[in-house]
Amino acid sequence: MMKRFLVVLLLLVVGVVALGYHRGWFQFSTEHTDQKSNITITIDEDKIRKDSEKAKEKVQEAGQTVKESIGSGK
Repeated sequence: MMKRFLVVLLLLVVGVVALGYHRGWFQFSTEHTDQKSNITITIDEDKIRKDSEKAKEKVQEAGQTVKESIGSGK
């Protein structure tokens, strides 16, 4: 049971990271010098906030459409 939960949690994290990378929320860059490699992760908080607001608006619009459909007897 616990193993299944951890697998689901891992899949959710991978999904969020993949979505975030695709939407431009995260950027990864590397730098190599002599014997060192540096990996930098940049998080665009403004982009995340804007996308979150858009998603909220779409959910509210969908909810309103469902309410109207139920109210009109469709």
